[in-house]
Amino acid sequence: MKDLAAELTRLQHEHLYRRRRIIDGPQGVHLSVDGQKLLSFCSNDYLGLANHPDVVKAMQDGITHWGVGSGASHLVNGHSVAHHALEEELAAFTGRPRALLFSTGYMANMGVIAALCGRGDFVFEDRLNHASLLDGGLLSQARLQRYAHADSNALALKLAKRDSGEKLVVTDGVFSMDGDLAPLPELSQTAKQHDAWLMVDDAHGFGVLGEHGGGCVEHFGLNMKEVPILIGTLGKAFGTFGAFVAGSDELIEYLIQKARPYIYTTALPPALAEATRISLKLIQNEHWRREKLQTLIKQFRQGTTELGLQLMESSTPIQPLVIGDNAKALAMSAALLEKGILISAIRPPTVPEGTARLRITFSAEHSESDVEHLLNALEQIK
Repeated sequence: MKDLAAELTRLQHEHLYRRRRIIDGPQGVHLSVDGQKLLSFCSNDYLGLANHPDVVKAMQDGITHWGVGSGASHLVNGHSVAHHALEEELAAFTGRPRALLFSTGYMANMGVIAALCGRGDFVFEDRLNHASLLDGGLLSQARLQRYAHADSNALALKLAKRDSGEKLVVTDGVFSMDGDLAPLPELSQTAKQHDAWLMVDDAHGFGVLGEHGGGCVEHFGLNMKEVPILIGTLGKAFGTFGAFVAGSDELIEYLIQKARPYIYTTALPPALAEATRISLKLIQNEHWRREKLQTLIKQFRQGTTELGLQLMESSTPIQPLVIGDNAKALAMSAALLEKGILISAIRPPTVPEGTARLRITFSAEHSESDVEHLLNALEQIK
């Protein structure tokens, strides 16, 4: 039997041990964490919708109408009018014929990849893809091949060696730990040249990028022919919970029949769907949230330059400060905590060895004075 105690000791010794914090109160930029009042820069609630009063009211009203649970999977009797309306609105939002709700983004990614590929097929993934995408490739039992980060030429070389079986290219839209964008126009062209599907998980792009919050695809001006399979999560900029896949009629119908994490999972509570319908409207209509994010990001990047701190290249709310050493990253996170600022230290295996970092993220709920406070704290501990 595996010695679990020894493994836990090893994780502590290598500064890889993770601990949960306990939050008392709603999600926001100001939190009560383990009894301490903190200014948070480590949430994915990019647009500040997780506690928006209109979204909260929609969920409360949804519970009054629908109750708490959905009762069953979508294919038994758990698919409600609220779910169906949200799917239609997400399809219109993404400019695609249909969308399909999943209970989590992890399940959506595993379900789609495993439904489309199997033994004898090939899945090509960016080396820095999210774990759910990599696990989806492994679950499919197709041959998983990883190409150099954001390198369409490296992808082309791997695709050229495969002339049989299905070929699926999978990438994040915005990379969650680096904050940079996948080169979607080049990846799309490469996939087309080699008769491969292209699947984009835009979990961190939806709501943040594009004039109307349509994410990386809108940002690059791409359509369904260029990106046939589009994944989005609802627990980040949308501020709620769950995920969706958007694509052609045939793709969605095929996933309903074949995606096991969809078929065999209880549907999201209908009240959550009602709340998400409101957050979707806010994403589309309240452009100021994206504009404010860009103002805060520009302020922060300029301030860190003046401090001599080197950020990774990113124009998104994800602004990583790479420290390198695990222990030092933890120490800097702890020093910020003493100053009332919450920023988690991200360490392997979430990021590659030797690239431990502070993953600093911004919300439209932050103020310019919040950013200035963070910069002052970083100056004092750097």
